[in-house]
Formats: sequence, C-alpha cells, structure tokens
Amino acid sequence: MTSKNNSSYRIDFGLILILMLLCLVSCISIYSAQTTGQYKDNFLLKQIVWWVVGAGIVGTVMTLDSDQLKKISWYAYGLGIALLGFLIVAPSGIAPVINGAKSWYTFPAVGSLQPSEVVKVFIILALARVITDHHPKYRIKTIQTDLWLLVKIGAVTFLPLMLVMQQPDLGTSLVFIAIMIGMIFISGITWKLLLPIFGGGITLIAGIFYLVLWHPDLLEKYLGVKQYQFGRIYSWIDPYNYQGTTGFQLTRSLLAIGSGETSGKGYGTREVYLPESHTDFIFSIVGEEFGFIGASVLISLFFLLIYHITKVGMETKNDFYTYICVGVISMITFHVFQNIGMTIGLLPITGIPLPFVSYGGSSLMGSMLAISLIFSIRYHYKKYMFSNSD
Repeated sequence: MTSKNNSSYRIDFGLILILMLLCLVSCISIYSAQTTGQYKDNFLLKQIVWWVVGAGIVGTVMTLDSDQLKKISWYAYGLGIALLGFLIVAPSGIAPVINGAKSWYTFPAVGSLQPSEVVKVFIILALARVITDHHPKYRIKTIQTDLWLLVKIGAVTFLPLMLVMQQPDLGTSLVFIAIMIGMIFISGITWKLLLPIFGGGITLIAGIFYLVLWHPDLLEKYLGVKQYQFGRIYSWIDPYNYQGTTGFQLTRSLLAIGSGETSGKGYGTREVYLPESHTDFIFSIVGEEFGFIGASVLISLFFLLIYHITKVGMETKNDFYTYICVGVISMITFHVFQNIGMTIGLLPITGIPLPFVSYGGSSLMGSMLAISLIFSIRYHYKKYMFSNSD
C-alpha cells in the first residue's frame, strides 16, 4: 500500500482556502461597517491581528494527536470552569459589567476577552472524552447504561451552562445546549430514551411561548417573571410595534437587507444606519451592499465548511475524532443559523456572532480553536491508497 502520509498531504489546504475566503468576507464587511458606525476604532486592523493569532493557535493545536487531546481534555475543561467561576467574583477592574452582563475579562493593551467562547471548545473535548470512555466499559447496551451516559453528558454541560447563565448570557448558553444535543444524537443512546425526553422538552418550550404570548400574567403570578423581560420575544414577533425600543435593531436590519435586493447597492454605499453592525449584525452589511447574491455566497461558504468537517469526521475511524467533528459542526451550525436567523427576523435576537466573520477577538479565537481540532484530525489520521482501513 502506498501511504499518503507526508506533511504536505496531511495539511488540509481545502479548509485553509475556506477560512481565507471567510477572512476576506470578514475584513471587507468590517471595514465598511467602521466607516459608517458610531465608533472611531480601527476594527479591521484589530481583526487582522486576531486572525494572525488564530493562525498561530491552529499551528499549535494541529500538532496534538488524539491521545494528547484526550489527556488535556479534562485539564482544559477544568480551566474553563475556573475562568467562568472566577468571572462571577472578580472585581470590576478585571471583569466589568458590559451591557448588563459580566462576561469579559479586560487586559491592558489586549482588550476584552470572553472566556465562554473558548469554553465551548473545552466542552466539546470533554464530551468527546466522556462518550469515548463510556462505550468500552459498557459493551452490552441497556436502557440503564444509556441513561447513565446521558446523565454524564448532561452533568458535563450543566456546570458551565449554569455559570454562563449567571453572567447572564443566554446566547452562549444556547450554544452549549446545541453542542450537547448534537453529541447526544451521535453518542449511540437509544431513541427509546431520547424521544420522550426531547419530545417533553419541545412541548415545554412550546408551552412557555404560549404563556409568554397569551398569558404572561400567569408567569408573573406563579414564577415571578416580569412582563418587560419578554421584550425581546414581543419585539421579535412584532418588531415594528417596538421599533423605537427593543425592535430597533431588527427593523433596521430588515430594512438594510431588504433594500439590498438582488445584487446590492455596491461596496461602501450603505444607506441604513445600524448600530453594532460590525459585530452581531455583520450579515446585514453583506445583504445591503451585495444583495441576495452576496448573502447566498456567504451562506454557501458556511455550507462548504460544514460539509468539509462532515467529510473529515466520516473518513476517520477514530471515535474520539468523530465526536469532536460532531461537536464542532453543532457549534458552528447553531451559530450561523441563529445569527443569520435573527438578522432576518426568523429567530429572536440573542447576541450570537457570525463565526469567522463578525468582529471580535474572543469569538474568532473560539472559532479558530474549534477549527484547529479539525486541522489536527486531518493532520494525524492515516489514509492509504487502495485501502479502507486507517
């Protein structure tokens, strides 16, 4: 058999190309946003610096094989819990409250860093380790063994989830849940156990939405929830009735994307003012300046990215690698779907950035750390010509 295991073959150039195109879209969009936004900072330069740092992260993590990733998985998870836990008790000089949330550490000359962005990746590693270690111990599957695996997966996710909810940060909490659900589906747990659990969860969510929309007084009476706390849901359902307050961002985003029509207004010719358009609403810039065509190209890049990671996960015969791929796919897919969905009114606004495109060092570091795991998988698994075995 002829091995294709030299270094140049093991480097995933296809994934590099996709990232370069996303980097280009990010830089073009951020530069346009900063010329018409309310800030004077050079966000483009900062984003380029973070891309360089992210490339360094990829180059470092790519050298770690599956055994090394397994060994550090619990250490990384423990570090993430420590960072999230200290954030709650840290003084305001280190962890200030920004926009009502205590989610960032501030460092001189570096700026703000949000630990929950990298904790997403640490959770992926920990869950992959849990599932991988579980199956050899329980080769005979029963409802009890599957339930025990489900409990372990839930426990690993629950602790950082509760810490993030304390900040509070609903958007990141939803990402944690999306990662957990994706990895549960691929973990081999029987559908006899999953169907009633997820069916009950969907019913509960539907019931809560019903009460919020039609009987908010019951939630206020029995749970102490104030009606004003449902502002984002009300402004999502009827944004134009709240366009002076909580619906302002959404109505401006819809106007920007809609006015771009098929081919857009042209680069740098934005007419709709949209605050924070360089971060969570970066897709609105693409829609206004490049229209339906430009937005479709960007979405296609994300489809290619997800397809590429899926292909990597299916080619490797290492279960630990496969679970990592599923976790990364769940994380990126939820980010893309939620971010684009909220800018076009399909989903409520949660403050989740568009991966690799929105401005933000923490978000980009989290995304690059996740994608570095894919580079590591691609770099270390062996593939042979004329053979199906790795």
